[in-house]
Amino acid sequence: MSLTDEAISRIRELVRSGRFPAGAKLPAEHELTVELGMSRSPVREAVKALALAGVLDVRRGDGTYVTSLAPSLLLAGLGSAVELMQGNTLLELMEVRRLLEPAATALAATRISEADLAVVHEHLQAMHAAADDVELLNFHDAAFHRAVISATGNEALTTLLDGISSRTLRARVWRGMTDDNAAPLTLAQHTGIYQALADSDAAAAHATALIHVGTSERWLRGHMAEGDGEATF
Repeated sequence: MSLTDEAISRIRELVRSGRFPAGAKLPAEHELTVELGMSRSPVREAVKALALAGVLDVRRGDGTYVTSLAPSLLLAGLGSAVELMQGNTLLELMEVRRLLEPAATALAATRISEADLAVVHEHLQAMHAAADDVELLNFHDAAFHRAVISATGNEALTTLLDGISSRTLRARVWRGMTDDNAAPLTLAQHTGIYQALADSDAAAAHATALIHVGTSERWLRGHMAEGDGEATF
């Protein structure tokens, strides 16, 4: 382990233990180096790394603070990593989505408010209106699912699923579905998800979401097979 990695580990442990709780201001750099028993260079690099990771907030002229440690901050880099994935890794990602999204949709069916449901319906209508516009379809598709998962009230789950739902991959799938004249089927599946939510039917919500994600996964597997698994998105 490098000195910088050790400094990162020690600062993270101080945050985890509550020595520096969310929102707390860290000691000045020279005081922090004394507490950690390390030189300034690795401590400075550790602070930079933890700032990039969303753990620390370096405020010029004020000091360094622990962030709110909200999932939206700590998992913010997930989406960028997903956009770089290719080949079989994308299939693994779809498997993860297939495992998580139906369960999250079922949970949303038990918790969704009238206001949340109205937002889901708004994006559903926009998707049907944009049936021939792949970019607009993709935008409202992502917003539809984000609204559904947000209705669970689980910020970590919402951030995680939003992160693994690659915008580039969604666009490629929608483009393929449109070219294959399969878009109406996918739109119908979204309607089924909305109806299950409106009925507060968790079982139906799980089933319709599973069918929907499964449709996208099958399309991806088929098109990657045609390209010998080398497709990039």
